[in-house]
Amino acid sequence: MEPIWAVGLMTGTVLDGNIDVALLKTDGETIEQFGRYTLAPYPQSIRDLLEQTLAEARVWNFEGPEPAIFAQAEAALTRAQTEAVRTLVVDAELSPGEIGIVGFHGQTVLHRAPQPGRIGATRQLGDGQLMADILGVRVAYDFRSADVHAGGQGAPLAAVYHAALLKGAGQNETSAVLNLGGVANITWSDGGDGLVAFDTGPANAPINDWVKSHGLGDMDLDGRLAAAGTVNEERLSQLLEHPYLSARFPKSLDRFDFGAAMAEGLSLEDGAATLTAFTASAVGRALDLLPTRPRRVFVSGGGRHNPTLMQMLHTRGRVEVRPAEDLGWRGDAVEAECFAFLAVRVLRGLPISFPTTTGAPRPMTGGRLST
Repeated sequence: MEPIWAVGLMTGTVLDGNIDVALLKTDGETIEQFGRYTLAPYPQSIRDLLEQTLAEARVWNFEGPEPAIFAQAEAALTRAQTEAVRTLVVDAELSPGEIGIVGFHGQTVLHRAPQPGRIGATRQLGDGQLMADILGVRVAYDFRSADVHAGGQGAPLAAVYHAALLKGAGQNETSAVLNLGGVANITWSDGGDGLVAFDTGPANAPINDWVKSHGLGDMDLDGRLAAAGTVNEERLSQLLEHPYLSARFPKSLDRFDFGAAMAEGLSLEDGAATLTAFTASAVGRALDLLPTRPRRVFVSGGGRHNPTLMQMLHTRGRVEVRPAEDLGWRGDAVEAECFAFLAVRVLRGLPISFPTTTGAPRPMTGGRLST
């Protein structure tokens, strides 16, 4: 198959109010060209709607009928993200006919990893058929459900794209990709068939929630609060005893599995420092689980903008830490690009998840295609 232009969309569980939209020219195996990328902010009304939706999803917890707010939120976010795609394509001076497919991840409102004797569950809001009808372009969506129904974790899904990035940059198993979104995930590849990925622990979500709970905005901007605080080493040691951190992969997390309550009783600054240190230390534990411990990690996602976190990753994670841009990647765009890449793989019937990334029983094609 010749490479085609694909659009990828991502809105993370950290709810930063933005839609990540990226163009990528790819055949689903190699990357020919990075296209235009933008952040399209949601209006405040949709941000508020999504906050309420996530709150009701946690109460629902996959028991009984879905909350009525799901349908309202799905329609609103689908139309907003459809407009973001349309705007990006116009700004890139392309026509809808030049876009081969759109990868629409949707908004994760709840994710539950499988347990012994119980398969997992996952719910992303997003009406791929509605988007396709409005745009007149095929849409791949619902990327996680098939994996979960087969007994997999349904996450992380970025591994096959991260592996393509590493291979394209000439990196081997001494390097890995670390994404710092609401949750942190790591991808390791030997450049061949060896591919491992899993969620390492929390990333930005608990830190952001801690700052929000004090009425000081949406995040610890530039890691200033954490830098001004002192890590509570006793609290950190207790947090590092959590069984998830030593569990073998495959494994995945929901955005709320590790919360801001981990810092309860600490001052604002000490809490931020301790939560940041926990994220970094959890990454270090994760690197010890990989087939070969990488000497360096290339970091994508919003967390790489936090210099305090990046420094702690180096000292507490015991690894060289470099931003994705050092390899010519766009660190804020990687997740959106990933779903453009996965959409082409769905179109081609290629697997998007694997036993060593999600724990699926076999390589899974996954995803649904609009008509």
